[in-house]
Amino acid sequence: MSACKALGTPKSPLMNSKKHDTAEIFDSYRNNYSDTVDDAIAFTGLKTDFFTRVKADYIVDIVRGHFGRQLVDALDIGCGVGNYHQHLAPTFQSLSGVDISSACIETARRCNPFQSYQTYEGDRLPHPDASFDVAFAICVLHHVPVADWHGFVREMRRILRPNGLALIFEHNPGNPLTMRAVNNCPFDADAVLLRAKETEQLMEAAGFDDVASRAILSVPAAGQFLRAVDRLFARLPFGAQYYVRGTA
Repeated sequence: MSACKALGTPKSPLMNSKKHDTAEIFDSYRNNYSDTVDDAIAFTGLKTDFFTRVKADYIVDIVRGHFGRQLVDALDIGCGVGNYHQHLAPTFQSLSGVDISSACIETARRCNPFQSYQTYEGDRLPHPDASFDVAFAICVLHHVPVADWHGFVREMRRILRPNGLALIFEHNPGNPLTMRAVNNCPFDADAVLLRAKETEQLMEAAGFDDVASRAILSVPAAGQFLRAVDRLFARLPFGAQYYVRGTA
C-alpha cells in the first residue's frame, strides 16, 4: 500500500480540483501514513511493513527476471513518503520518485537522501521521453480520477526506454478482506478499485506488449519459499492484491 497519489492528462476544473483534494489528503497523512494503514489492517494481525516488504521483493524478482543483473533506472510513480525505497534501492542503478504531494516528497527526501524526488501537477510526468527502464505504481491508480486512467498509463509508457518494464500493483476488489481494509482506511474513501482485467486493458490500450496479470498475497508471502507458494495461486483471483506487467 503506497502513500500519495494521482496522475493523468489535463482535464476539467473538476478533475483538477479532485487531484488537488487528493494531494491535500495525503499531505495530511505524511507523518502517520503507516499508522493509519496499520489501523485499517489490524484485523489481519499484520503490519504495513510486512506488505511493503512483500511487494518490494516481488518487484525485485520481476525486474531481475526481465533484465537479469543489468543495472537499470527506475521511477516510482505516486511514491508517497518512499516507504519502499530502502528495500529497492540496491536493485537499481538509480531510483527516482514522483508525487503530487509536496509534503510527502519532503518526507521521502528526508528518509531516503540518496534517491531523487520531484513533485508535479498530476498530469504530464516531469521527465523526458525514454528516461527509465522500469516504471511502477503501487496502489496508486485507484486514487486517480477514472477519466485520467488512460493518461496515467500512457505516461508510464512515454517515459520508458525500449524493452522497458511497467508494473502496476492494485488491490483486488474481489477479495473480501481487501475490501474490509479499504473500507476501514480513511484516505481510501473515494477510491475506485479496478479488477485485473481492467488494468490489463488500460496497459494494452497504451501500447504495452506482453501484458499479463498475477494475483499476489493469497498467502502471507514473506521470504522466497512463501513467495513460491504464493505463485502457485497467481492465476487464481483470490489474492489480496495483484500486479499487471507490460513491456514498452
